[in-house]
Amino acid sequence: MRFFVMFLGLLALAACGGIRDDLSVRPEPVGQFLPGHLIAVTNEPQLGPFSRRVEDAAWTDAMQTALGDRFRRYEGDRLFHIGVAVEGYVLALPGIPLVYSPRSVLIFSVNFYEDATRERLNEEPIQLTVFEPCCGVPFIPSGFTRTAEEQMEGLAFNAARAVERTMRENAQWFGGTPEELAADATIIEGNVLVDNPEAVAPEETR
Repeated sequence: MRFFVMFLGLLALAACGGIRDDLSVRPEPVGQFLPGHLIAVTNEPQLGPFSRRVEDAAWTDAMQTALGDRFRRYEGDRLFHIGVAVEGYVLALPGIPLVYSPRSVLIFSVNFYEDATRERLNEEPIQLTVFEPCCGVPFIPSGFTRTAEEQMEGLAFNAARAVERTMRENAQWFGGTPEELAADATIIEGNVLVDNPEAVAPEETR
């Protein structure tokens, strides 16, 4: 059994990489965006199936850190604020390798505000679902190879990346030119727990 666990760990490491971008590199500007308040809130989010449970404060801290790490790199000349609300999550339990592999996801909404006008830039809150940004080997549940803290860090990282992608696709809000970005399978619109729950808890194979 110990050998099997080590084998799964090696496969997971081999599968990682590529999706996580380097936050030590200065990003291309998004219009005139300069970060003001980067706010994350968590208030009794929906707990999906086959999930570990964590305190709301842990999600708020993880999201606050991820937003700061990503957006404090920007050096525009107009202040904008970002507000994120954690609405649901699954931190996958170990599952059964090769048979049943629950996936970790985070559902959240985001709003953007201009400091000078104090107006919200998006008409309605933008709801997004993100999956873990790496180690997505179908037959290795992330709960088998990663702690809850590691799952949360990966999901928060990808949530901040999803916010950045949304900003680039709507760069006119920040005085820039909208970008067309390639689809990313780890980021989808809406609430996957409502729209497509099988993506999180697929049926067992026979």
